[in-house]
Amino acid sequence: MRTKSFLQIGIIYLIATALGILVFRLLRNEMSELGALFLADVMATIVVWGFGLVHKNVSVYDPYWSVAPPVMFTAWAVYKSMFTLPVVLLLIAVWYWGIRLTANWAFTFKGLAHEDWRYTRYRETQSPFLFQVTNFFGLNMMPTVLVFAAMLPGFGLFDGITTTNLLTWLGFAICLTAATIQLIADTQIHRFRETHPGQYCDTGLWKHGRHPNYFGEITMWWGVWVMYASLHGIDWLILGPMAMTALFLFISIPMMERRQLQNKPGYAEYRKKTRMLI
Repeated sequence: MRTKSFLQIGIIYLIATALGILVFRLLRNEMSELGALFLADVMATIVVWGFGLVHKNVSVYDPYWSVAPPVMFTAWAVYKSMFTLPVVLLLIAVWYWGIRLTANWAFTFKGLAHEDWRYTRYRETQSPFLFQVTNFFGLNMMPTVLVFAAMLPGFGLFDGITTTNLLTWLGFAICLTAATIQLIADTQIHRFRETHPGQYCDTGLWKHGRHPNYFGEITMWWGVWVMYASLHGIDWLILGPMAMTALFLFISIPMMERRQLQNKPGYAEYRKKTRMLI
């Protein structure tokens, strides 16, 4: 069943990619190329959302978060024929992050018959019409827009600058460290759940922060921004990682915390003595 579902997800994403490429080719001469890329990203998201409706499962969108950035950055490098050192560092960092995060999704993927609890919660507590509005704008389109915003500093590295400096390498190191933190945190919690079902994890990185995986995700995008800022200074593109940070601080983490408080005995005490992220 999982194999069939993996195949279906793969086909869906190939269709989304093909239509995204078509939109980009049609619009690249009518507007800015980056604007055309954004609309191509939107089209791909609409395709994934549509197949989510067909399967009655919002989780069809789940791998989009980690698949789109490395594919888009690589396609942009090929399209621009630009593989300067800053671009290569960006691609290494984003592919490492993307492969790791996608592998984690694949490990936890139970098939298209299973929907993530977050989506099920919205489905069960909202009217059918309101849920579909939330589904399209909140669960599919908003993450796409926020991830694209967080990617903008990365696209800023495609400006022909071939040199790097200490801060560029620091940003690269932050990205690798962030993805590694996510790898360790997810590995630890998977192993913990196998031996302690129904309990909250308070060992390893989880002893020092309640959401080390989210900390790694936030830090990853700040690392991309540091790489950009090292060559261009601080400008409005800082809003990208700031928006990503806000998503986790005000939406993802509070939602997870409420679920943990309801389902995991002792979590309230753990919450009092353990920091949220660091």
